[in-house]
Amino acid sequence: MTVRVGLTGGIASGKSTVSSILADLGAVVVDADALAREVVARGTPGLAAVVAEFGPDVLTSGGELDRPAVARLVFADPAARRRLEAIVHPLVHERGAQLEAAAPAGAVVVHDIPLLAEGGRAGSFDAVVVVDAPVELQVARMVEDRGWSRADAESRIAAQASREDRLAIATHVVDNTGTLAGLRAQVERIYDELAALAADSGGAP
Repeated sequence: MTVRVGLTGGIASGKSTVSSILADLGAVVVDADALAREVVARGTPGLAAVVAEFGPDVLTSGGELDRPAVARLVFADPAARRRLEAIVHPLVHERGAQLEAAAPAGAVVVHDIPLLAEGGRAGSFDAVVVVDAPVELQVARMVEDRGWSRADAESRIAAQASREDRLAIATHVVDNTGTLAGLRAQVERIYDELAALAADSGGAP
């Protein structure tokens, strides 16, 4: 069968690095963030729906979605964020399902979903991999690596699910407080376990 895996982690936890390692090992990675950009690209029905909901001010002069403008709009207004999500999330789910359906039998399909804990969909996966790092380390990475202010970093973390909430949905936890080599070794062990699960099923759908 296809083994369906949810991958998540807080901002600056290292989730993107883990996603890349899984892809390198042979997993089929469905990146929710990438799909969220794809479904509202210029000329798509998704973009037309966003403009119909929020007006033409969400477009750049080139007719593309003005992401910073949308981010400012929805970050300060939970109701606006829910309206945006009501447009984008179903399109992302549909596209993700298409990519999963195209995966070969016996594949490990990893859905990279930053807000998996917030969305309440953890139970729909065969396994959930959570990339974990202490909050203070997340803040330090955003300040040192991304040039954010400490206040901005803490605000973004506070807007996401808590570390405890993410760990509560995990079937596998990747501790990203050490070296890249150590991180890869953990991911390889998890991938081997998931690939064995797919193989044990005999490749049945």
